[in-house]
Amino acid sequence: MELKHSFKRAGITIVGLLALLSMAAAAQEIRSEISVQGTGFFTKNSQGNGVQNHAEDTGGFLGGYRYNINRWLAAEANYGYARNTQSYFGSTLASVQSNVHQITGSAVVKMPGFRGIPRFQPYALAGGGALVFDPTWKAGTFAGVTRQTRGAFLYGGGADYVFNSHWSLRAELRSLVYKAPSFNLANLNTDHWTQVTQPSAGIVFRF
Repeated sequence: MELKHSFKRAGITIVGLLALLSMAAAAQEIRSEISVQGTGFFTKNSQGNGVQNHAEDTGGFLGGYRYNINRWLAAEANYGYARNTQSYFGSTLASVQSNVHQITGSAVVKMPGFRGIPRFQPYALAGGGALVFDPTWKAGTFAGVTRQTRGAFLYGGGADYVFNSHWSLRAELRSLVYKAPSFNLANLNTDHWTQVTQPSAGIVFRF
């Protein structure tokens, strides 16, 4: 009887230890990460309704938060900023400088790394969001333009080069597809879809 109780106590002790180890492992698991990247901002020209739109190539920054659901899937939210000038040619000639705010959310699918390069971790992403075009009212900006928000579809991919459990370098290429801005003026409206290509590189911190 005493031996039976000893086995029972030993079993309870082992189960308790396993539970504590599991809790400790879960507490140490890194699921969140933040990133800061410098970006390019290259916009495809668009044309429609007798209006041609040309956007200046420029640069900006992109900040993000990613939550790793498991080793293959993550959810991400980003804010980006750039400033460029949109030029319009047609019945009306206009030039509009604006701050471009980018707010997006996406699903991230993490792919197997390359054999022999375990620190290199590629991924693909897709999602959506909005671009907010906010005129700066710089001298020469066309009168009557106002802030305009355009919905956008996002897709892209990239890779992290992992230094340790907390720090990585990230290189990424994102594309945003949306209707070219008209700043709410009919005579600047191409009614045409365009695309921003956004290469970027920066650092990632996991916690």
